[in-house]
Amino acid sequence: MGALLLLFAMMGGVILRLVGNARAMPVVRHLEIALPFPKDAHRQPITLALMTDTHVGPENSPERMARIVDQVNALKPDLVVLGGDYIADAKGGGAYGPAASIAPFARLRARLGVVAVLGNHDSPSHSRIDRRQWHDLFAAIGIRLLDNQAVRRGPLALGGLRDIYTGRPDIPGTLEQMQALGGVRVVLSHGPDVFPQLPDQPMLALVGHTHCGQVAFPFLGIVNVPSRYGTRYACGIYREGARTMVVSGGVGTSRLPIRMLAPPDLWLITIHPQ
Repeated sequence: MGALLLLFAMMGGVILRLVGNARAMPVVRHLEIALPFPKDAHRQPITLALMTDTHVGPENSPERMARIVDQVNALKPDLVVLGGDYIADAKGGGAYGPAASIAPFARLRARLGVVAVLGNHDSPSHSRIDRRQWHDLFAAIGIRLLDNQAVRRGPLALGGLRDIYTGRPDIPGTLEQMQALGGVRVVLSHGPDVFPQLPDQPMLALVGHTHCGQVAFPFLGIVNVPSRYGTRYACGIYREGARTMVVSGGVGTSRLPIRMLAPPDLWLITIHPQ
């Protein structure tokens, strides 16, 4: 009987540890990359903060999100990009509505503003609102939502793609808009499945969705991510030809409220003129 109680206590301790991992403050990861700057841009490096998969709900409360927003602001990025999945799983009714899920972002501060795309959890089946309503909610807090659209921010030509898992990203059309704007090409998408479809040109893709597996195992590592490419683009930095992609583990959780060997993270990316 004593051995059984000890076993239950150990299991309970492990579960509490995994839940605690999911609620820990994000690790800040860094990348420095050189890309061609346009002739009309200053030659100063520019910094971007990537935050994605916030899933505001039981494991990522508005109070925790407020602390994470403070953490991002303390990095003093020139620009903040949001990678989608603002809505959490229902989990017994613990998810917040669209407006409440993005309300903490109103306090983000960056010289060039904040730009966002939507994720699969933000589709009408989860959020109960359409893209136009999402656009209006973001606009009300001063954030530009991109949906197969491009915008110029400083030396950057940012292209925001529609979520590939619940919609149709217009990659050629968005790249054409970016070309017309000029600037360093930065593609923002919710998930990594768009990466093989991007042309082999100097550009940076910023994505999330995978949660870095959310649960990785000793020796085995990440064994499952929600991607048609399996674990090929599970987490971190990928370079194929002239293009580079950063896959963030995000700050929230999906399905299970735990993390193991896959901590929540933010990325601070410095782009230097090539």
